[in-house]
Order: sequence, then structure tokens, then C-alpha cells
Amino acid sequence: MKDAIAHAWALQRGTMLYWQVISYACGIGVFFALRVEPSVWVLALPAAAFGVVSLAVMGRDWRGWIFVTAFAAYGFAAAGLSAHLAAAPVLGFRYYGPVEGRIIEIDKSQSDAVRLTLDHVVLAWMDPQRTPERVRVSLHGDQRWIDPKPGVYVGMTAHLSPPSGPIEPYGFDFRRSAWFDRLGAVGYTRTPALALREGEGAGLGLYRFRQSVAAWLRARMDGEAGDVAAALIVGDRSGLDPQTLEDLRATNLAHLLAISGLHMGLLTGLVFGAMRLLLVVLPWVPPEWSAKKGAAIGALAVGALYLAVSGANVATQRAFVMVALVFGAMLLDRRALTLRTVAIAGLIVLTLSPVALTGPGFQMSFAATTALVAVFAEANGRLRRVNRLLRWPLTLLTSSLVAGLATAPFGAAHFNMVSHYGLVANLVSVPLMGVVIMPAALAAFVLLPFGAEGLALAVMTAGIDWILGVAHHVAGLEGATSGVIAPMPWVLPLIGVGGLLLLVIRGPLRGIGLVPLLVAALLWAKTERPALLISDTGGLIGVLGPEGRALNKARGDGFAAKGWLENDGMPRAQEEAPLIAQERERVWRVGVGATEVLLVSGKTALLALEGCGGAQILVSNQRDSADRPCRVFDQGALSETGALAISGSGVLTSVREISGERLWTSRSGSNRQDGPEP
Repeated sequence: MKDAIAHAWALQRGTMLYWQVISYACGIGVFFALRVEPSVWVLALPAAAFGVVSLAVMGRDWRGWIFVTAFAAYGFAAAGLSAHLAAAPVLGFRYYGPVEGRIIEIDKSQSDAVRLTLDHVVLAWMDPQRTPERVRVSLHGDQRWIDPKPGVYVGMTAHLSPPSGPIEPYGFDFRRSAWFDRLGAVGYTRTPALALREGEGAGLGLYRFRQSVAAWLRARMDGEAGDVAAALIVGDRSGLDPQTLEDLRATNLAHLLAISGLHMGLLTGLVFGAMRLLLVVLPWVPPEWSAKKGAAIGALAVGALYLAVSGANVATQRAFVMVALVFGAMLLDRRALTLRTVAIAGLIVLTLSPVALTGPGFQMSFAATTALVAVFAEANGRLRRVNRLLRWPLTLLTSSLVAGLATAPFGAAHFNMVSHYGLVANLVSVPLMGVVIMPAALAAFVLLPFGAEGLALAVMTAGIDWILGVAHHVAGLEGATSGVIAPMPWVLPLIGVGGLLLLVIRGPLRGIGLVPLLVAALLWAKTERPALLISDTGGLIGVLGPEGRALNKARGDGFAAKGWLENDGMPRAQEEAPLIAQERERVWRVGVGATEVLLVSGKTALLALEGCGGAQILVSNQRDSADRPCRVFDQGALSETGALAISGSGVLTSVREISGERLWTSRSGSNRQDGPEP
């Protein structure tokens, strides 16, 4: 037994880096899971202590495991430091009035309206020191008077409010992502926005260049191909039709729009191959130069340019770090693509942006990459023995299957949907990305100075049209997708840990990774949705029944309604959901176990109500000053508690209880600016 343990332990040599990165990620995860903001001392002292201990045990055989534990403290401290560095004023009340600012980003809202992110913000009657650093405004109504461009100062009359919290307990917290984006208010305008003056454009030169490239692609390519090309080349999705996006998600082809490892690998691979060929055949290149190393330097430079031009999101950062490590290994005559490369890429990305760990982009990108590298490292010898004619299609099938399986649980948890024909759609689409679209895109920009880019763009358009045609056709098939219930909060961490254990542990102990995966599957299978949900506005309630969640209204609070229905695993339009019958005008009564809840909408109905109408809980979208014999959640109370959920047994949970007192949730925090509504 002792010898078996010693042998199993010996097999783990060389895996220390993997455990350090896993420990670092766990430290970040613990920071974001806390419900109370840790003090600066709690952030700094453990990291400092482990640093001292690590130095003290230098040279010992077991020092590596001290480093593993230390990395958890380092990750915890890094996440806390990033949260404090992101601190900026946050609006603490609803504002209606003049808004001025400089456009720094242009995109589309969920309702397909043009949306502007502004900095250098000026709000009427507000001290500049208390004004949000950035605000985001959706443009509705007649906006013919403005042509939004980066760097232009605009003025408008807008409704602004603080970034909203989760639509239900354990839901996605937009306030947190807004905090790290230094976004202090969001809102909309229905009056015309006006361009005031051209800005100096400091720091916006690259963004302006990206916008000009996107406009050029849309002008030169017919139909939706130009919008897709803009997403592929510069990361601009603002022109994509919402239905097209839905079809791409329904067929697991949306990853083709994300500038990630596929695109970065294809581009740098093409550049590497072309430059290596040139360096070999050109007669004036000195023979002592290494064509391989010269091509690696050129491909790395092109990859860095693509990172900058594409907007540098998390998936692109990860892809570039991996490309840089691969080509760096070539320059040093070392083995290039290994799990160590993935681990180092993960450590760098998480250090630059610890909050990325909580998002689907990081989780799905690294899940796919880690699984692909691990599987092909194991299967490389077997693939070499396969007939060359069969090797390429077998490799494509294997990579699509492995990436699909690795990302499936994360996609299902975040987007509440499973695509049943995603593998087929990828098999007939992904090859075109490598063989047709990316080579044509590279050729178009190479030929552009000579005015000969037309043919390359035509080829690129044909390839994109094929992919869009596949997406529309497959998404329209009966049973193309099915809804998935939102899992319990510990499910995804358990899946991540289980998957990593299967890949990192060597020898017979590898089976340990199946334990957290089985626990996650059981927890997900036993997940129960709340019997009653109440929005933070007090205007929408949803009761779970045999036909799905019934709502009290077919319009209004659409974002919360859509999210509730998707999290139930029964996505549908709000107007298609069953309606709760009104007890009387603007009054709804629902029962959850032994608890009765009364929703009263509007001031007139609330004033006419005597007591609580026999209910134990009263909900209203108005402020209520009456003395009532029940628990009241009016507009004021809900602004403190956030959205509410009541289980089938009558247990009430608020968003506030789950989110806790963090920098991005605290109403009394140093950066939340309260005051009267102008």
C-alpha cells in the first residue's frame, strides 16, 4: 500500500504549475463568492505570510506544495486589488435631465437600439467629483440628427439609474461587471441626441480605426456578410441582426464570431507558413538565418496587431498569450503546444483581469482549449497511424466533439440552452473558416494597397454566406434546441474542478475527478426553481406552474421576464407566458404553500387597499406609508432588498442576502453617489 501511494505520488511530478494556476483561480473564486467585503489587511496579510514561508522553505522537497497554497492567497489578493483599482463613482438615484459626454464605444442594446458609452460625463446639478466616470445610454425614438462617432461630444436629455442587480437571487449580477468597467449609470433617451463638438479623441485612435475598418467591410461586402466580417476582423457585432445571433447560438456556431484561438491560430498559422516559404525561396535571405524562427517573429507581430485591432477581449487575450508562448518556444527550440502553455496563458489572463473567471467567455474558452490540448496530446500517436486521407476529417470530428463536450455544461448553464445539431453544423462550417474565410481575409488586406482586394472579399462573402445559411437552416429544424434549467451556484465550480482533476492528475488517481462531476450532475438534476419570483421594481411577479411560469402582465419589465423564463428552462416570449388572473383592477393574489402574496400596482389601487387584503406579504411598485399588519415590500424596500424569490415551502430569499455587502452592491459605499432626483 505504501509503495502504491509512493508510486502514485511520484507520477504527479511535473504537474506543480497546473496546481498553482488552479489554486490561483480558486483564490479568485473565493473572493467573488464572499458576501462581505474583506478589508485591505485580509487581502494583503495572507499573501505576504505565504511569501515569507515560501522563501523560508526554499530548497525543501515539499516547497512546491507551499507555493500551491500560496497561489490561492495571491489570487485572492489580486482579485481584491483589481476591485479597489476599479473604484469609480456610481449613481445612487434615478436621474432625469441633461447628459453630456464623449463617445468612447458604440454598440447595440438587447432591444437592437444604438447604445453609446460616454466618458467625460456632465450631469446637471452634480459635483464633477461625484459624477459617474462612464455612463451608457440607449438611443430610442427619432435619432436622425446624430451620426455617432468615437470621440464626438454629445448632449441629450436622458433617464439614468444605477446599474441593476440580479433579476433573482443567484442570478447574473450586472452591477459587478459594471463596477469593473467603471460604468456608474445606465439609461436611455427618447429625445434626439445632438453632436456638440468634435473631441480630441485621446486614447480613441485605435477604436476609430476599428470602426473605419468595420464600415469599409460593410460597404464592400453584400448583405449580412459585411456585418459578420466586421465581427470577425475587428470584434464589432453592432450591425448583426438579432435573429442571426439567435440562430448562431442555437447551432453552436456563435463561437465563430468570437475572436478566439480558432481565428488567432488560423491567422498566425497562415502568416507563419507564408513567411517561412518566402524566407526559404528568396535568394537574398542569408542561408544562416533560420526561416522557422524568422517566420515565428513575423507571425507573432501579426498576432499582436490582430489582438489590438480586434478589441482584446478575454478569449482573444488567451489566444494571443498561447500563440506568443508557442512561437516563443519555437525561438528557443522548445516544445510548443502543451498544457503548460494553457496554464501560463490562464495565469496571465487572470492576473490582468481576475473578474474574467466569473464570465462565460473565460470559462468556455479555456475549457475548450484545455480539453483539446490534453486529448490531442494523448491521441497524437494514434492519429499518426491513421491513413492520411482519413486523418484530416477524423481530426476535425474529434476536435469538434471534444470542444463541444467541454463547453456544453458552461454554455447550458449560462445561456439555458442545448443545441442538438451543433456538432453537425460545426462539421460543415468550421472547415470553411480555415480553408476559405480567414485566408481570403488575409489576402484582401495584403492586396488592398494594390486595389486588387475585390476577388478576395467575394470569396470571403461566399464563405460567410454558407455559414449563415447553415445556421438559419439548422436552427429552423424541429427540436434544434431545448431549454435547460439554471443550475445551483456550486454546480459550475464543481464541473470545472472535476474536469481539471481528470486532465491534471496522472495515473490511477485520475478517477478522483469523476467525484465532483457526479456531485455536480446530481445537484443540477435536483435543482428546484423558485415557486414565486418578484422583480426589484415591484411591478412583475412570476408563479411557477405546470405550464411554466405565469406572469402578471404580458408587457413591461421585459428583461426580468425573459431571464426568469430562460432560467426555468422554458424560454418563450413574455406575451406567450400564461397570465395570472387579476383579483381586481391592478391587484393580483397568488399563493405559495401557506403564504399568500398580494401585488398592488399603481398609487390608486394601493390607497384603496385596506390592510393587506388578508395576505401575509404585500408587494407594490409604489412607496407605501400606511401601517399594515403584514410584511410590505414597496418601492423603497425593494430598492434595498433587490428581487425576491419564494420557494415552494414558503422560504423568502432576497438578492441582497445572496449578493451581500460588496464594493459593487453597497448603497453606503464610498463610491455610490446618493442625492435628490433633479
